[in-house]
Amino acid sequence: MTTTFTPRPIAPDTLKQLRDTDDAGRPCLPYTDPEGGDPLRCCLRPARKGDRIALVAYAPLRRWAAETGADPGAYDEQGPVFIHADPCDGPEPEATRTEYPYVRPGALRAFRRYDAGGNIVGGRFVEMPEDTTAAFDEALTEAFGDPQVALVHVRAVEYGCFHFEVRRPR
Repeated sequence: MTTTFTPRPIAPDTLKQLRDTDDAGRPCLPYTDPEGGDPLRCCLRPARKGDRIALVAYAPLRRWAAETGADPGAYDEQGPVFIHADPCDGPEPEATRTEYPYVRPGALRAFRRYDAGGNIVGGRFVEMPEDTTAAFDEALTEAFGDPQVALVHVRAVEYGCFHFEVRRPR
Protein backbone atom coordinates (compact mmCIF):
# COMPACT_ATOMS: atom_id res chain seq x y z
CA MET A 1 0.00 0.00 0.00
CA THR A 2 1.19 3.52 -0.75
CA THR A 3 -0.13 6.89 0.38
CA THR A 4 -2.68 8.66 -1.81
CA PHE A 5 -1.29 12.16 -1.20
CA THR A 6 2.26 13.46 -1.15
CA PRO A 7 3.55 14.89 2.13
CA ARG A 8 6.05 17.64 1.37
CA PRO A 9 9.20 18.20 3.40
CA ILE A 10 10.70 21.64 3.81
CA ALA A 11 12.30 22.52 0.45
CA PRO A 12 16.10 22.22 0.16
CA ASP A 13 16.61 25.94 -0.62
CA THR A 14 14.55 26.86 2.45
CA LEU A 15 16.51 24.39 4.58
CA LYS A 16 19.74 26.03 3.45
CA GLN A 17 18.42 29.39 4.69
CA LEU A 18 17.08 27.94 7.95
CA ARG A 19 20.45 26.32 8.67
CA ASP A 20 21.87 29.85 8.72
CA THR A 21 19.06 32.06 10.07
CA ASP A 22 15.54 30.87 10.91
CA ASP A 23 12.26 32.58 10.07
CA ALA A 24 12.36 34.47 13.38
CA GLY A 25 15.76 35.94 12.47
CA ARG A 26 17.72 33.80 14.94
CA PRO A 27 20.90 31.91 14.10
CA CYS A 28 20.70 28.13 13.77
CA LEU A 29 22.18 26.37 16.83
CA PRO A 30 22.94 22.73 15.96
CA TYR A 31 23.32 20.06 18.60
CA THR A 32 23.71 16.30 18.79
CA ASP A 33 20.42 14.57 19.57
CA PRO A 34 20.96 12.56 22.77
CA GLU A 35 17.87 10.33 22.41
CA GLY A 36 16.36 10.50 18.91
CA GLY A 37 12.67 10.53 18.04
CA ASP A 38 12.11 14.20 17.19
CA PRO A 39 10.21 14.66 13.90
CA LEU A 40 12.59 16.00 11.24
CA ARG A 41 10.89 18.17 8.61
CA CYS A 42 13.75 17.88 6.11
CA CYS A 43 13.42 14.14 5.54
CA LEU A 44 10.08 13.41 7.21
CA ARG A 45 11.45 10.79 9.60
CA PRO A 46 12.27 10.73 13.31
CA ALA A 47 15.74 11.80 14.37
CA ARG A 48 18.09 9.02 15.38
CA LYS A 49 20.20 9.09 18.51
CA GLY A 50 23.40 10.96 17.65
CA ASP A 51 21.96 12.88 14.68
CA ARG A 52 23.16 16.47 14.41
CA ILE A 53 19.94 18.47 14.39
CA ALA A 54 18.58 21.96 15.09
CA LEU A 55 15.33 23.40 16.35
CA VAL A 56 14.45 26.42 14.20
CA ALA A 57 11.49 28.74 13.69
CA TYR A 58 9.69 28.07 10.42
CA ALA A 59 6.83 29.96 8.77
CA PRO A 60 5.35 27.44 6.30
CA LEU A 61 2.47 29.57 5.04
CA ARG A 62 4.75 32.60 4.57
CA ARG A 63 7.15 30.48 2.51
CA TRP A 64 4.30 29.10 0.36
CA ALA A 65 2.83 32.61 -0.07
CA ALA A 66 6.18 33.97 -1.30
CA GLU A 67 6.24 31.19 -3.89
CA THR A 68 2.63 31.65 -5.06
CA GLY A 69 1.98 35.37 -4.55
CA ALA A 70 -0.67 34.76 -1.89
CA ASP A 71 -1.10 37.09 1.08
CA PRO A 72 -1.90 35.11 4.23
CA GLY A 73 -2.16 38.25 6.34
CA ALA A 74 -2.96 37.38 9.94
CA TYR A 75 -2.82 33.64 9.17
CA ASP A 76 0.95 33.87 8.76
CA GLU A 77 2.53 32.12 11.71
CA GLN A 78 5.83 30.59 12.65
CA GLY A 79 6.71 27.81 14.98
CA PRO A 80 9.47 25.42 15.96
CA VAL A 81 10.52 22.55 13.72
CA PHE A 82 13.40 20.09 13.89
CA ILE A 83 15.73 19.74 10.90
CA HIS A 84 19.04 18.04 10.25
CA ALA A 85 21.77 20.61 10.89
CA ASP A 86 23.50 19.46 7.71
CA PRO A 87 22.02 18.46 4.33
CA CYS A 88 20.41 15.02 4.33
CA ASP A 89 19.03 12.68 1.67
CA GLY A 90 15.48 13.96 2.04
CA PRO A 91 12.37 11.81 2.39
CA GLU A 92 11.81 8.26 1.28
CA PRO A 93 10.95 8.06 -2.45
CA GLU A 94 7.22 8.41 -3.07
CA ALA A 95 7.05 5.06 -4.85
CA THR A 96 8.25 3.17 -1.75
CA ARG A 97 6.44 5.17 0.93
CA THR A 98 3.83 3.04 2.70
CA GLU A 99 2.59 5.48 5.34
CA TYR A 100 2.44 9.15 6.19
CA PRO A 101 5.13 10.66 8.42
CA TYR A 102 4.78 10.84 12.19
CA VAL A 103 1.90 8.37 12.44
CA ARG A 104 0.93 6.73 15.66
CA PRO A 105 -2.46 5.35 16.62
CA GLY A 106 -3.98 7.65 19.23
CA ALA A 107 -2.03 10.71 18.07
CA LEU A 108 -4.07 13.86 17.54
CA ARG A 109 -3.69 15.66 14.22
CA ALA A 110 -5.18 18.85 12.82
CA PHE A 111 -5.63 19.18 9.07
CA ARG A 112 -5.73 22.94 8.48
CA ARG A 113 -7.01 23.94 5.03
CA TYR A 114 -5.95 27.06 3.12
CA ASP A 115 -7.24 28.65 -0.08
CA ALA A 116 -5.08 30.09 -2.88
CA GLY A 117 -5.03 33.47 -1.10
CA GLY A 118 -3.57 31.98 2.07
CA ASN A 119 -6.77 32.17 4.12
CA ILE A 120 -7.93 29.35 6.39
CA VAL A 121 -11.03 27.77 4.87
CA GLY A 122 -11.63 25.01 7.38
CA GLY A 123 -9.98 22.11 9.02
CA ARG A 124 -10.45 18.78 10.65
CA PHE A 125 -9.31 17.20 13.87
CA VAL A 126 -8.44 13.49 13.72
CA GLU A 127 -7.51 11.08 16.48
CA MET A 128 -5.44 8.55 14.58
CA PRO A 129 -7.00 5.06 14.50
CA GLU A 130 -5.04 1.84 13.95
CA ASP A 131 -5.20 2.33 10.15
CA THR A 132 -3.44 5.69 10.10
CA THR A 133 -2.91 5.72 6.33
CA ALA A 134 -6.66 5.37 5.68
CA ALA A 135 -7.36 8.16 8.19
CA PHE A 136 -4.90 10.52 6.48
CA ASP A 137 -6.28 9.63 3.05
CA GLU A 138 -9.84 10.24 4.23
CA ALA A 139 -9.07 13.62 5.83
CA LEU A 140 -7.09 14.80 2.80
CA THR A 141 -9.67 13.54 0.29
CA GLU A 142 -12.33 15.44 2.22
CA ALA A 143 -10.17 18.58 2.27
CA PHE A 144 -9.44 18.56 -1.45
CA GLY A 145 -13.09 17.78 -2.18
CA ASP A 146 -13.58 21.49 -1.52
CA PRO A 147 -12.43 23.27 -4.70
CA GLN A 148 -11.27 26.27 -2.63
CA VAL A 149 -8.59 24.25 -0.83
CA ALA A 150 -5.12 24.79 -2.29
CA LEU A 151 -3.07 23.18 0.46
CA VAL A 152 -3.37 21.47 3.81
CA HIS A 153 -1.04 21.77 6.77
CA VAL A 154 -0.87 18.74 9.03
CA ARG A 155 -0.09 19.65 12.63
CA ALA A 156 0.28 17.83 15.91
CA VAL A 157 -2.48 18.92 18.27
CA GLU A 158 -0.42 18.08 21.35
CA TYR A 159 2.26 20.70 20.64
CA GLY A 160 0.79 22.61 17.68
CA CYS A 161 3.84 21.67 15.64
CA PHE A 162 3.73 21.83 11.86
CA HIS A 163 4.48 18.35 10.49
CA PHE A 164 4.15 18.72 6.72
CA GLU A 165 2.03 20.19 3.95
CA VAL A 166 0.08 18.56 1.17
CA ARG A 167 -0.73 20.56 -1.94
CA ARG A 168 -3.75 20.06 -4.16
CA PRO A 169 -2.99 17.19 -6.52
CA ARG A 170 -2.76 18.15 -10.19
